[in-house]
This record gives sequence, C-alpha cells and structure tokens, in this order.
Amino acid sequence: MKPIYRNTYLYALALFATVTLSCKKDFLAVEPPNQISAELVWQDPALAQGFVTEIYNGLTVGGFSEQMLSSLSDESLFTHPNRGIDLINASIVNPTNLGWVDDTYGYNPMYNRIRLCNIVIERLEGGNNSIADQNVKDKLLGEAYFLRGYFYQQLLRYYGSVPLITKSYGLDEDYAVKRATYEECVDFILADCEKAISFLNGRTMEKGRSTALAAMALKSRVLIYAASDLHDVPTAKAKSPTIAGFANPEFLGYLSGDRTARWRAAQVAAKAVIDAGAGYKLNLTAPVTPEEGRTNYKSIAMGGGSKAPGIDASAASELIFARYFIDRSDMRYGRANGPNGYRNWAGNTPLGLLVDDYQMVDGSPFSWDNPAQKASPYVNRDPRFYATILYDGAGWKPRNLVSGNIDPANQIQTGEYDLLEGSNVITFRGLDTRGSSIENWNGSWTGYYTHKFIDPDPNIVEASNPQFVPWPFFRYTEAVFNYVEASIELGETTEAILWLNRIRFRSGMPAITATSAAALRDVYRHERRIEMVYEEQRYHDARRWMIAPETLGRKTTYIKVTGKFKPGKSLSAPYRYDPEIYNYTYTPTVETAQENRKWEDKIYFRPFSRDEINRNNQLIQNPGY
Repeated sequence: MKPIYRNTYLYALALFATVTLSCKKDFLAVEPPNQISAELVWQDPALAQGFVTEIYNGLTVGGFSEQMLSSLSDESLFTHPNRGIDLINASIVNPTNLGWVDDTYGYNPMYNRIRLCNIVIERLEGGNNSIADQNVKDKLLGEAYFLRGYFYQQLLRYYGSVPLITKSYGLDEDYAVKRATYEECVDFILADCEKAISFLNGRTMEKGRSTALAAMALKSRVLIYAASDLHDVPTAKAKSPTIAGFANPEFLGYLSGDRTARWRAAQVAAKAVIDAGAGYKLNLTAPVTPEEGRTNYKSIAMGGGSKAPGIDASAASELIFARYFIDRSDMRYGRANGPNGYRNWAGNTPLGLLVDDYQMVDGSPFSWDNPAQKASPYVNRDPRFYATILYDGAGWKPRNLVSGNIDPANQIQTGEYDLLEGSNVITFRGLDTRGSSIENWNGSWTGYYTHKFIDPDPNIVEASNPQFVPWPFFRYTEAVFNYVEASIELGETTEAILWLNRIRFRSGMPAITATSAAALRDVYRHERRIEMVYEEQRYHDARRWMIAPETLGRKTTYIKVTGKFKPGKSLSAPYRYDPEIYNYTYTPTVETAQENRKWEDKIYFRPFSRDEINRNNQLIQNPGY
C-alpha cells in the first residue's frame, strides 16, 4: 500500500537532494536531466515541500508491517518461524544478532531520517535558502521539528538514551558521539515539540501531516514514559538486578529529582491534548448497548477508512496523527493477518492470554474455572472482544468469494468437529486450522485470528481487494489514558474514574467499582490493555511499568476446540457452528513448540549492534549485553 502523499517525482528529487550535496566537478558540470540539485531544492517552495514530504516515508506503514510489535507482547503470536521475533521473546538477542528490528525504530533508519530533519532545520533557520515566503518556511520547520522529535522518541523508548545529533554530518567528519543522558533526551524531544507547536499552531494541515495537536500528543507520551518505573532509576534498580548493576544508569532514566513533579507534568500535558482535541463519544454518562459498543470500537479502528454498514465515519475524529494508505499489493494488512481459510496468512494471531483478559459484559472477570463460562467462553464478553478477535464460530465474510462455496454459514472454523460421511462419523479439521483443506501452512497456531484493523466490509476480501484503514500513531484516547495514569499516581482518583468510565461507557461496559489507588491502577492497566490492543502500546507499557516478567515473559496459551455430536444429532458436510447439534469443548493449552518465551531484564532495552559500537567508540552498550 502506498502512502497517499507519496509522489514518485518528489521522492526522486528529495533522495537526490540528500545524497548529492556537493558532488559536482568542474569537468562534469552538467545537470543530470532527471535530477534536481540540492541548491535548487532550497530555492523553490514546492521542491522544499517535496523534500519534507519524503521524510514522512520514515514512518513506513506504521504498525502495519507483516511482523507486528503485538507479537513481542502478550497480545499475539507471529505464525511464521525464523523471522527474529522468537529470538527477542526468548531473550537471546545480542549485539551480533538483534533479531527482528523494524524500520520504524531501527537505529540506522531513525538516524537517516533525523539527518533529513536536520538538513531542513539548517537550511530554513540558517538562512541558506532563497524561499521568501515565511509562512512556507514556518510550516516546513514545524513538520521537521515534529518528525525529528518523533524519531528520537522512537529511539528513546526502545534503546534508552542515544546520541543527540543536531547537524547533518558530511563526509570525513568524526562521527564518535557520546550518549546523552535520558533526561537530556527527554528535554530535547520536548523542546522539539514546543517548536513544532509554535510553528504549526493554528494551521490547517493536510491529512497525514504533522499538526500542533500531534506535537502535543507526542509531548504527552514522552512525559508519561519519563514518569514511569523503568525510567525512575531508584525504582528500576530495586526491581531489576540487571539495571542495578549497570554503571551508567543515567542512560536509562532519572537518577534523582521530584518524581511527583514528573507525574504532574505528564498530567498537564495530557490534559492539554484532551482540551484541544475532539475524541469520539467520550461525553457519555452511562454505557451504550453492547451492540453499539461493538460498533463504536470498530468505527474507531477503521479511522474513517471503511464503508462497511454501520461504521461511523465521524470516529476519524479520534485520530490525532495517522498514516493513510492506498493499495500496496505486496502486503495488505488483512491479507497478512486474516484467516487462512480465506487464503490469508494468519500473521499475528491473538494469544489466549489476551482473549482470557476480556471481561464479561457485566464487568466481572472471565474464568476458565467457572463451568458456565468454560462451556460457552465467547458469550457475553466485553463488546470490544467481538470487534477485536475472530474465534471459533464467529461470523465473518462471504467465504465463497475466495475459497469456493464450502462454507455457506461464513463462520470461522478453528476446531475439529464430527461430521457424518455416509454412515460413518469422521473428524473434520476446520477450514481455518493448520489442517485446512484450503491452505494449511498459513493457519493460526493459537486458535484465534485478529479482527481489529481488518475492514469488516463484506465486499473487501483481502486476498483480492485492498483496504483503506489508517494506522493510528496517536489517538485521542491515548492522551486520556495518560491523564488517567498520572491522576492515579497523584492520588486524584475522582478524575481518573471519571475518564476511565467514559472510555468504558463508549464500549458498552459498566462503570468501574474500584476506589483505592492500588486497585484503580490495576483497573486502569487492564483497560488500557484492552482498548489499545494491537496499537503498539502493550510492549512499551509492560516494560515501563516493569511488569514484563509476569506478562511478556509468560508462556503462550492457545485454544483447542472440539465439536462432538450430541446424542441423536448429526450433520453432513458442509460443517457449520451449531450448539444444538454439537457439544463443544474448549481447552486452553500452554504451547512452546512455536515459541518458548522467557523474560530476561536485559530486554527492557534493546542492544546496540556490534557494528554501531565499532563505528562509534563512545557509544556505551545497554545493560545485560
């Protein structure tokens, strides 16, 4: 899927501008007919805009990579082996084998984009340009400051502190730079946010571009992280021997200072986003119906990118900063993650650990120890469950559009079921299992598939059609959660409860009953886990709260489903889910064959590669490596 605003012409000129700053020799002083010199870029507003536009490609496809960050958490399992995710989850990555590293946070890709931002800032603030329109320059500077702050934020939350580079290096310069402290990195990003806000405030920007509100949301995220356990060094040392033994804890967090003041700063920043933004249906005083809650959540996930019946396009107001796409034929999100019985790839399938955390619709916890719940585990759950998870028996799209007319009921089949064949009872392996008659190699290991972010429009079957769902880098509800978290830590529980309930009411869930700070903290963390699932939040939250050993480090759980005929009942092909005919059995299973997860505290921070350490002899490695 191409980004909407990617333009081949602009991409070519921007790429040339970044790599041919001073290559002209007197005897070759001929302008290439298909390229534009760097100097011309900074004489023409349209060309300068093209340069900045190309920097957005550093966002790639957001979180819609084939391998998703959710599979480095207790949200999902990556189906296909030998891609490096399993190495991180087993805590065996090291400087010579980093495992899977996505371009949205990789050390080299981020610094390449930071360099482009530095070029923009140098040219437009340093006067080395011929662009007379100050309005154009201010707009481009605002975008450059936001993007630089965002890229540094990506480095900071994966690696801890990094070298702060504010110039565009040329050839034959000394590239050895020390890591800044964590506090210095935070201050630097906040300063970039403030500059972006000042340049972009009051501007109407094109969809997908930086805005003042996006810079405010980035500021809110950076501050809530800065106040968290992982980045309060005394707290982190008490919880982790690996961090306690590190000689340079200033790279990981704050050595001292007023942590309460950090929580207050995070609260103020989050409230500023809440007051300036719009959000979606967060003014409710009572829960909506479960059906409406399900639709609300689907609408938010679609971000205005679906024409499915019932989806509310106005939910796009929830998006603060997003990546918008057109078709990209080599990897579509639905194709990469949808059921194999629809000829999709089942890439990042939900874990039983996630499914089991969805509450009942009355707000009580789900438990396999409850006989009624165990017999019908997918009945009367949090409405968001039905907008997030495809489970055995769930209705889905017209299967005949891609797989032939072998499932008129159009239901997900992840179990093994009795079927009558002549006079014999046989065992039929569902169409969405690894024993599928359609495709077996792309089947889910976990017994579940993701629903969230896959367009529910029945006319869009991902094996043959694109979808137009944006990736939410920042959405309004994240800022609400940040405000709730800071309020809890500051003892202002009334405010926290008010906003938590507004999120729950929108989804059709009842008001919370917790009142103490400790209980409210647990409720909040659960709510954030459910609401923000698959949005690249959980991996970072579990680390910054330092609950990774008991969450990210758990063994993965799958579900095994069997359907046996009830006495006197039978069914011939085609199979359909029918509790009047079948007794269904659901067996949660711990499985380590695909991945054997193990948490070690070194994974709180990713390692710098051996090559980076060799290139920069002042770059000190993270603890545990």
